[in-house]
Amino acid sequence: MKRVLVIKLGALGDFVQCLGACKIVRDVHRSAHITLLTTPPFAEFARVSPYFNAVEDDGRDKEMKSQVAMTKRVRNVGYDMVYDFQNNSRTERYCRAFGARYWSGSAKGASHRHINPDRAAMHNFDRLGEQLYHAGIGPNGIIDPQPWPEGKGPLPDLSWIKSAFRNPPHLEPAFFSLYDRYALIIPGSSPEHPEKRWPPERFADICRRLSAADITPVLIGGKAEGDIGKAIARDAPGVKNLITRTDLFQLATLAAEAVFTIGGDTGPMHLAAATRTPGVCLFAQDWNEDMEDDLDTIWNPQTRLGRAAPKGGSVIVMNAASLDELSTDDVWRSIKALGVL
Repeated sequence: MKRVLVIKLGALGDFVQCLGACKIVRDVHRSAHITLLTTPPFAEFARVSPYFNAVEDDGRDKEMKSQVAMTKRVRNVGYDMVYDFQNNSRTERYCRAFGARYWSGSAKGASHRHINPDRAAMHNFDRLGEQLYHAGIGPNGIIDPQPWPEGKGPLPDLSWIKSAFRNPPHLEPAFFSLYDRYALIIPGSSPEHPEKRWPPERFADICRRLSAADITPVLIGGKAEGDIGKAIARDAPGVKNLITRTDLFQLATLAAEAVFTIGGDTGPMHLAAATRTPGVCLFAQDWNEDMEDDLDTIWNPQTRLGRAAPKGGSVIVMNAASLDELSTDDVWRSIKALGVL
């Protein structure tokens, strides 16, 4: 196959968790020209990655005129194979309009259909691995492919970042005047999900304890976390506040060299977890007797926790119906359990 299209829209955490599958696609189609259809926030990251030859960033444009233009442009390329890793009604329409002969996805009509009716109730990594298997790709390759074992789906690998930039100074901790041990503190979440945020005063307490242990607490986040960062820095004078000062590449390389990371169910935390650095991830997950009767375990992939919790590294996942229920002492015990202090 000469031309391959990969589709992945979604949020940062979902995008990061899909990168392992994108690597597999590149490994299988080594000589193909591979294009990613995504959205603007991830375009630069994708262009620098070793998985794609080109990136289209208008995959979720709301204007019908733009959608029609994109569809026509992609169709005219004449892709031999499409891997739809988004698998929603929008991308199903795209795939039908693109007219590719081969198509991996969950929709009816796909030549390599992911036919598991419970696919939505799988962890992201397991679902991606099973979709690849249904497309003829196993962990052992394409010759007599074997199913991906449960819990062993394709994990992202971010080790390419520094070499892609030829090891520039701006990807080193020293660029931010970090010369000794530090921990990444990721206190935010998307503004639409404030329930995913642990109280800032408790993050501040953790930061004070880290400073006392000669570990510099480093705050990471975007504009939405500006006030949170200021509140934490005010209550914990030893904090290094880098909120709004890092891009995705710097976040990943800082995480890779951190003693550990801590944060909630948010995209930057999933990116940090992909570096294999130890971490503590805080999840707000309801759980009651009725759910236990139906799902048996809180780790059932029908829960957000079971479907999207970080995997593959030394990450301790803490959960409560409300993050307010997690005390500073609870979280500090988990940090100590990482064995990095």
